[in-house]
Amino acid sequence: MPQVTLTVNGTKHTVEVEARTLLVETLREQLRLTGTHVGCDTSQCGACVVHMGGDSVKSCTILSVQCDGSEITTIEGLAAADGTLHPMQEAFREYHALQCGFCTPGMVMSAIDLVNKHPDGMSEKEIREGLEGNLCRCTGYHNIVKAIAAAQDVMHGRVPELVRAAAE
Repeated sequence: MPQVTLTVNGTKHTVEVEARTLLVETLREQLRLTGTHVGCDTSQCGACVVHMGGDSVKSCTILSVQCDGSEITTIEGLAAADGTLHPMQEAFREYHALQCGFCTPGMVMSAIDLVNKHPDGMSEKEIREGLEGNLCRCTGYHNIVKAIAAAQDVMHGRVPELVRAAAE
């Protein structure tokens, strides 16, 4: 079987995989990083999104052998060593941008990539359009969009910390 070397969340791993093994399977089954979810197996839902080389990818559509030598970040790799949440994770928590939580890891990973690619900020409409390819069956997206809008200002240094959500 082929061996692949991946640096996942800052730790280098060399694993044997079948040539047909998807990245999501390697992450979940061999590395035991189960925050990356499998929702549809057809690249429709976005629950499997991780970052590869800083860009979001759907890990259910890429083979592990294609990722050999890559740097991968999963939802488990976002928080600081002291447990401090990434600004996007904090915004999702603060703005109640989740219900069942199944889509949340992929949604957070996609949102971070989206914000990173728009340093001048995005409107609500642009955030909604940028989330195409990520499905949430619980929230209706309203609070997800609010969370991303709040986090983008922190991530780009326009505000020093997250503005707390007002009670609605």
